[in-house]
Amino acid sequence: MGPLAGITILDLTTVLMGPYATQILADMGANVIKVESPEGDIVRQIGPGRTPGMGGMFLNANRGKRSIVIDLKKPEGRDALLRLAGQANALVYNVRPQAMARLGLGYDSVAAVNPGIVYVGVFGYGQSGPYASKPAYDDLIQGASTIPTLIATAGDGTPRYVPITMADRVVGLMAVNAILGGLMHQQRTGIGQRIDVPMFESMSEFVLLDHLGGLTYDPPLDHGGYVRLLSRYRRPYQTSDGYICALIYNDKQWRSFFESIGRPEFLDQPRFANHAARTRHIDEIYQEVGRIFLERTTAEWRELLERADIPVMPMHTLETILEDPHLNAVGFFKTMEHPVEGRIRQMQVPSTWSKTQPQAGGPAPTLGEHGRDILSEAGFSTEEIEQLAQQKAVHLTA
Repeated sequence: MGPLAGITILDLTTVLMGPYATQILADMGANVIKVESPEGDIVRQIGPGRTPGMGGMFLNANRGKRSIVIDLKKPEGRDALLRLAGQANALVYNVRPQAMARLGLGYDSVAAVNPGIVYVGVFGYGQSGPYASKPAYDDLIQGASTIPTLIATAGDGTPRYVPITMADRVVGLMAVNAILGGLMHQQRTGIGQRIDVPMFESMSEFVLLDHLGGLTYDPPLDHGGYVRLLSRYRRPYQTSDGYICALIYNDKQWRSFFESIGRPEFLDQPRFANHAARTRHIDEIYQEVGRIFLERTTAEWRELLERADIPVMPMHTLETILEDPHLNAVGFFKTMEHPVEGRIRQMQVPSTWSKTQPQAGGPAPTLGEHGRDILSEAGFSTEEIEQLAQQKAVHLTA
């Protein structure tokens, strides 16, 4: 019984951006109905899995949802979807709006059966610009929003993508904000609306909040970019036996650092005078500190920095993070029995609520697992359900 209990979300999204957003809504207690094509969400095929169509990435982006298979290219499938939309609070999709219109599921068509619906599109580009009909993927949006250029500047000059689906996740979170805002307005007024959440514009804002810099001004004061983040020496510090992540940031921390290592004379250098001075000399400062970190072991540095109240964390691998004592203490990872996949590890909702705590929902669904129940709950008779199955407009697993 999370904060969204009683809210029904019709989820037409696939891959990662949309499913990540709707999983968060499911964790908050929403009834999320995942509408899949007969082939299923392509992410079902990504990564290792014990059974076909149940890859690890799918399990981690679709928990707590119910799946129904509808062939939206068939008129009967479209009509069935519109009947479901008539009872939903929100519909979320992440194909191009032009594709929704071709299916007869554009905003006007859906609003005709449910004027109060919150109709949310999460796709590549705003619809008033020349990129409106272009396809978009995480790699493309990372590149267009300057991320590979920033990585090249901070590294060896080679542009690279961040090795996570960063644009999908960030814009997915922005979509959650938009959906919740639309639902709040709907609950207050009964009025629905169309909301577009474009990836390019959303990620451009996300990146440029850090890096617009002097380009904020007209005329510009510089070429943009936050120099500390772009320093090629901003990276985990190598120790005598490994690596450690530390950030010596404010005046107090720098004072504590040099006093703790017995080198207070560094504080007399003009480059350490204040934050502005350190920013101007950030490359040479990071180089100098990097040489100092080579003098002790990771364990010695962690003890020293924690004693000096300087922020420090281990540099985890994908395997060691599973044993992190803090994550284990707060119960971040839990194991559960999936009805098909057996024992799996599941991440918990990271936020804590005093009254309506969201919970990681039930297991990610098998393809079309809940089709019959979803249709029955929406008022379809047994005869109508069987007819849709015979027409192959809906694929039922049982």
